[in-house]
Amino acid sequence: MSSIFTTKYVEIKEKLSQNVSETTIWKFSFLISCIVFFFFFFYSTNHQYFTTGNFSSNINVEGNSSNSTTISPTTINHLLFGLIGSEKAWHHRKAYIESWWRPHITKGYLFLDVPPTKKLLPWSKASPPYRVSKDLTKFVQETRPIDPVAVRIINGIMETFREENDDDKDQFRWLVMGDDDSIFFLENMVDFLGKHDHRKYYYFGAQSEYVLSNFWYSFNQGFGGAGFILSYPLAKALADYLETCLRKYPYLGAADLTTMACISDIGVNLSPQKGLHQIDLRGDISGFLSSHPKTPLLSLHHFDAVDPIFPKMDRFESTRHLMKAAKQDQSRMLQQTICYQRQQNWSISISWGYSVHIYEKIMPRNWLQKPIETFQKWNKPNPNPPHYMFNTRFPSNDPCEAPHEFYFKSIEKVTKNQILTTYIRSKERGLPVCGLNGSNSADLVSEIHVYSPTTKRTEVDRCECCDITYYNGTTMAMVKFRECHVKEIIA
Repeated sequence: MSSIFTTKYVEIKEKLSQNVSETTIWKFSFLISCIVFFFFFFYSTNHQYFTTGNFSSNINVEGNSSNSTTISPTTINHLLFGLIGSEKAWHHRKAYIESWWRPHITKGYLFLDVPPTKKLLPWSKASPPYRVSKDLTKFVQETRPIDPVAVRIINGIMETFREENDDDKDQFRWLVMGDDDSIFFLENMVDFLGKHDHRKYYYFGAQSEYVLSNFWYSFNQGFGGAGFILSYPLAKALADYLETCLRKYPYLGAADLTTMACISDIGVNLSPQKGLHQIDLRGDISGFLSSHPKTPLLSLHHFDAVDPIFPKMDRFESTRHLMKAAKQDQSRMLQQTICYQRQQNWSISISWGYSVHIYEKIMPRNWLQKPIETFQKWNKPNPNPPHYMFNTRFPSNDPCEAPHEFYFKSIEKVTKNQILTTYIRSKERGLPVCGLNGSNSADLVSEIHVYSPTTKRTEVDRCECCDITYYNGTTMAMVKFRECHVKEIIA
């Protein structure tokens, strides 16, 4: 490119030499040289810029600006909750919500189908403020949807958005929709959402644990009980489009499926999150909770459909008890840590804040990470597998494979840097000692003390390791969490 300008320069100089003085020629030559240099520099630097893909050099891989003054950190005030419930169910379900709701801190609304009766008034200050869903009778008569109740649930998205989308209020960043028995873990949600750019279009949600639930509805939808999360621009676009969409899909029926279809029309797909749990399971879910996937716990649902998760407690007591641990350290809630006490030939699996299992045998980690199928299918038809969206292992009466079970009892901060969680035996195992050479009985153990750091567990690329202390003939074992060594083989 420089040769073109050089040729032009020579031509101009020869022409000027015939008509102007040498001084004028010198000044003009200097001007032309500057122009040549400018164009050459602009071409070369911009060619390099556009071919190296530096369009977003100030945006990190998670989508947030690397300039801290551009986007402030996400806080709980940036989350807006829309909870859909019924007046009838709220009488007994409010205990679930009040276990995690923080009055004057958490932002959001509970939408009831009808105004609360006198038994609920005056309204509890520990509950979210309530609203009564809009009367959609006329709209339902016009559109004739398969499921009129679903229309109210879906419309709750728009109602929640419009309640808070006011010029006089701080704009929220994330809209979280859930049911009146959805339990959310707020610190974990803030940490998770803080890694994503709320200015972009995001639709976070979870699949059902039960294969057929996904088959009947969609593998690509976020189930509303587990909670699905919309970034502000997506929530705004959906709120604007919702009435049109409801008229478009009256035949879909299910609220979550219709919501997914509406979001898909906007051009956004589900980003699945394993920490959101629909709990499409029945009965005793202790096996599931004791082998939580290696991801932060964000929600639990369907507590009305499962047994109380702690022995000798009802559902509401169990919920409040679980939240005692969550108030101290949500980053480790239900996170599975597996360690070995080789002197006793024991494998110990800890679901922090919930349970501890002792096995009288050194067992592979990949086996212990599979939930014990203590639970039942969401629907009994279809006896043929697969039933679940994860691998399971069946309960066993083999004394080498059946665990001694301990459940969370208490938590306290014992030093500036350490938290102590205590777990007690739920019942006698009722099996003989494992007959393998070197295996010792764990029957005497009645209590386990687990020491963990007060600092958050922010890295999930690898689990923590631990050291186990136990003296023969005693009733208490001690476990101390620590970071794994670089080349430590922990199996």
